[in-house]
Amino acid sequence: MVKSALDDILMPAGGFYFQRLVIDGVNNGDVLAANKPEMANEEICLFHRSAADGNAYLQKLQDLVQQSIANRLPLPVVRFADGEYAFYALSLDCNGLYRQAESTAAIKAALPLHIDALARLSREGLLAPLIFPGNVEQPRRGILALVPRLKQRPSASTFLQLLEKQGIPLTGDNYLPFYVVYAWLSSVAFAHLMDGKKICLIGSEWDQVACRRWFARFESRPEIVFAKIPAECVATRWSPMKDRLLADIPANTDLCLVGAGIGALPVCVDTAAALSIPVIDAGHVFNMMNDRVDKSNGARLYTQYKDIA
Repeated sequence: MVKSALDDILMPAGGFYFQRLVIDGVNNGDVLAANKPEMANEEICLFHRSAADGNAYLQKLQDLVQQSIANRLPLPVVRFADGEYAFYALSLDCNGLYRQAESTAAIKAALPLHIDALARLSREGLLAPLIFPGNVEQPRRGILALVPRLKQRPSASTFLQLLEKQGIPLTGDNYLPFYVVYAWLSSVAFAHLMDGKKICLIGSEWDQVACRRWFARFESRPEIVFAKIPAECVATRWSPMKDRLLADIPANTDLCLVGAGIGALPVCVDTAAALSIPVIDAGHVFNMMNDRVDKSNGARLYTQYKDIA
């Protein structure tokens, strides 16, 4: 009998369960209307018993970022979804909206660096994988448990199996639901926390006017700087670009936001360690700040609030 990757964490001792992610003020209506109806399934996500609801997770992220800034502590925060799951399974299906890897051989060569970064992230920061009932292989019981499984497609289950194989725990302390990162970065609370702070945006392009306008609508005026990385294949080429990027980030930076696709994992972990600050994989919100939602093929869940124009 082959055990599902969710068997352990969904057992009572694991403390995880599925629940709808509800966050005060978030309006997913327009996003759901513009996409396939089954996208609504992604609102049911993995919770740990240490967080009662989505607002508790939002507050957890806010508190940890505040502590990181105040005490100069490294805090990498990284999201994982279909692209990452494919990359870790050595599949070129990871090349979706952006070119993430040149070849399967390139992924294989970069994988040890990513596994090391995953282990460090689990100890020093927050993993935010997209895990909902539609992208996991549920435990099989009864006669089905005796039937051999076909090879699994890359999914949340294969990601969890990778963590288990590498001895990387997913716990109430280091876990955050994927969409909580989007919700917090889109919130008034985040913008107000950044007022007067120095933010470094790490990405391939930057629209200064659009980014400042993004914060100004919240009456927030951080100092914003930019550090450039390539638009492609950061996930497989991080090592030779690491030192140059770190040298480009001002030493007095309070927080970094990263738009690097699958390369966000090593970028966030290494930058947070080098500067002792929070470094967050912003993804789609990075595009929103640059007024380039088109680069994400449209709006995403948990990025729109009822009271924010």
